[in-house]
Parts: sequence; C-alpha cells; structure tokens
Amino acid sequence: MDSQLFQPCEICGGTSWSQSYSGTIRDGTFGSYRDAAVVAECSGCGVQRLNEDCCLPDEFYETGEYRAKLKQDFDTESYFSGHDHLQIFALQTLPLPKLRGSTVADIGCAGGSFLDHVQGIVGKIIAVEPFQEYHQSLKNRGYDVFSYAEKASRSVNSSVDFACSFQVIEHTANPRQFLADIAPLLGPEGTLYISTPNRDDILMSLLPDDYPSFFYRVVHRWYFNAKSLAECARLAGYDVSEVHHVHRYSLSNALRWLRDRKPTGNAPMTGIDKSADKHWKSQLENSESSDCLFMALKPSSL
Repeated sequence: MDSQLFQPCEICGGTSWSQSYSGTIRDGTFGSYRDAAVVAECSGCGVQRLNEDCCLPDEFYETGEYRAKLKQDFDTESYFSGHDHLQIFALQTLPLPKLRGSTVADIGCAGGSFLDHVQGIVGKIIAVEPFQEYHQSLKNRGYDVFSYAEKASRSVNSSVDFACSFQVIEHTANPRQFLADIAPLLGPEGTLYISTPNRDDILMSLLPDDYPSFFYRVVHRWYFNAKSLAECARLAGYDVSEVHHVHRYSLSNALRWLRDRKPTGNAPMTGIDKSADKHWKSQLENSESSDCLFMALKPSSL
C-alpha cells in the first residue's frame, strides 16, 4: 500500500495503516462507480478510512452537491418521501418515555424527518444542518436552526437532554472532533445517540467479491464497527452506555443480493414471511452483523 495515501489518523493520531480494500467503490447511486479507491484500517483505533482523493469535499454538504451526487431532489417534501420510513429504527432504539418534555438536538438533521416524528413529545427542538436549503422549512416548523454544533453551542450550551446524529459521522472530516463539538450542547445528564453503517454487515462476509464495491462509497470517508466507534467516542471524551446492532433489511434483500448481486430494498419474496424476517433480523443483531450500529454516549466524568 502507498503510505502517502494516508496521513496520521484524525481519530487517534496513528500512522500505521493496513489495506482493507482496493478497487471500485460506489460513486453516488448503484451502478455508478469510481475506480482505484483504497480503504485502509488504522492499527491504533481500528477505524477504516477511504483515501482522501476519493472523498467528497466538505462544502458539498453545504451546497447540495452531496444530494445531487445521490440523485436526490433538494426540496423538503422529496426528502420526506425518502426518509420518513427510516425513522422507525431510531424511534425503536431511543428511550421514548424519557424524551417527553425534553430538549432534543438533531445533528445533521437534513430536512428534519426525525424531529417531526418526536415534535409532539419533546419540549424544545434544535436542528443542526449545514445545507441552507432546508433551514427555512425547519424554522417554519418552530425549530431553532444552526449550521453546525459548534455554532449551536454558543446559544444552547449545556441545555440539551438528548442529542442525536443518525448516519452522519461517517461523512465527517474528523469524527473525533465531530463528537467533541456536540459535547458542549449536552446538559449534566445529557446523552448523545449516534448511528452509522456497520462495516461488519453480514453481506460483507457473504459476498466478499461483490458487496464491498457497493458498501464502500465516495460519500463515506469512515467505516466503523462497534469496537472502533466506541474507541472514537472514548477519545472524544465520552463513555459508551449502550450499543445496539440494528438490521433494517429483510431476508429477501439478502437472498436477492446472493442471486442478483444488486440491492432491491425490502421488496417481498415468495416464500419469505414476516416470521422469517424477524428471525433473520434477530440473528444478525445478536451476532453483531447487522447493517447498522446505534450507540448511546455520555460525556466522560473523568
């Protein structure tokens, strides 16, 4: 591996990297690929990282070019149609009774789908989103809106009961700093809930020659499993209080991947019923080979 591809790890400062993957990766939607990508694993904290030349510039998240890359419309209603159904996984993981009347911040909230789902339960809502196109709609729904957590902390310092950040940390330039910037928002008993794709996804094992080129992608700079995400959180000043492996896709999706080598979502398949999907989901979550990780973090008392 070319040692010049990777600078010292932004998370732990380690300088020793071992190649995990090289080849084509997804460049936007399925069917679009970029060649000559390299993913390496840091020997210090265990995170995997895509070489920077293949990563999106940070400003893409401010201008909308990120969503253009994924061929997504910019308007809020289009965002809702693609994201409302995903909120069930966050709602199943969070302690909903404790949210009642609380102050909640969503870091990287996009159009605010999750916030809309908890709006009738929580008290105050803080929306943090770099893409300006969503700001007016978020304000119209009564949310306090900021571009970044660092800016939000100047106004809401130590007042947030629950901060959330779903499927965001893998995009950031520096995950450790990203988590550290959220900490000042949290009150004395505050909790941060984060989620990210799980690099120990079962399909990485079942299809080692086909699935990595889909899993690794230009929009994700970082790739975590539970151990490396916990280490990143520790270095950012947090203690891990809960870890949840969450699987969001059906057995039919996995079988079609094995047969067709392409994603089909959760479209039903003859012979696969809800009980089979339930068992599949339970097995993957118990074996830590689900597609997604959720983690609850508390600022360290040390």
